[in-house]
Amino acid sequence: MTEIQWEEPFCGEGNSCFRIGVDEAGNAYIAVLGQEDRFIKDTRDALRTMIRDIKAGKADHFLR
Repeated sequence: MTEIQWEEPFCGEGNSCFRIGVDEAGNAYIAVLGQEDRFIKDTRDALRTMIRDIKAGKADHFLR
């Protein structure tokens, strides 16, 4: 498996923290902080948009 370079976590108030990572091929990954071995793979922009929407309260039901 390729090595994933993880960014600093994105944390909402009282919610789980998420991390975005990227591999050398440009694939993007998202995982809950501390569970980086269990990730979702997609484009980096799509994952970043999802995290920003969650943090903005647009998708709070995903965190419950």
